[in-house]
Amino acid sequence: MLEALQPYRILIAPGLHSSGPGHWQSHWERLLPQARRIVQDDWSAPDLPRWTGRVDEVRADDPRPTLILAHSFGCLAAVRSVAARPGGVAGLLLVAPADPDKFGVAGLLPRHPLPVPSILIASTDDPWMDIARASAWAQLWGAEFVDAGPLGHINSASNLGDWTFGQRYAVALTARLSRDRSPATTPTTATARSSRAGTA
Repeated sequence: MLEALQPYRILIAPGLHSSGPGHWQSHWERLLPQARRIVQDDWSAPDLPRWTGRVDEVRADDPRPTLILAHSFGCLAAVRSVAARPGGVAGLLLVAPADPDKFGVAGLLPRHPLPVPSILIASTDDPWMDIARASAWAQLWGAEFVDAGPLGHINSASNLGDWTFGQRYAVALTARLSRDRSPATTPTTATARSSRAGTA
């Protein structure tokens, strides 16, 4: 299924403590030969400006159209990076973002639609972000909102394996990009949509 992502450079942006071998991000990294993990200097220190700077550095290494597949605090760093400097980024898949208020960084994040297409997937029982707050941030960012059901923090503890449900939305994002002649430079005007989905 992830073959649809082949034309793009893939950046994987983990959250705190990176993503262990059982995390869906690690599974996808093994499935995507063009994927590169963004490595932070200190995985235990959620410093948004520093993490955003590292996203910026890695993005600048390669001019190819890029998809960023982010999780938790990595979502916040990716959003901040792309909002300020969208060039070269084709789209964002934001999974289980951490609640900015828990880290005192809400004021550092954009409160307007992101300049690239994005999908935000949230869980109904995520301890790091209430589903209603996740929906509100998706609306602010102009992201399609997907309710994935009760999956916790959508991490290693969720035991998702290759997480085919998430793969379908990554593929859906590329399908949207194929309909957009300039995905890296044309601001998205789509409003956030809510879709109730199963937990495949």
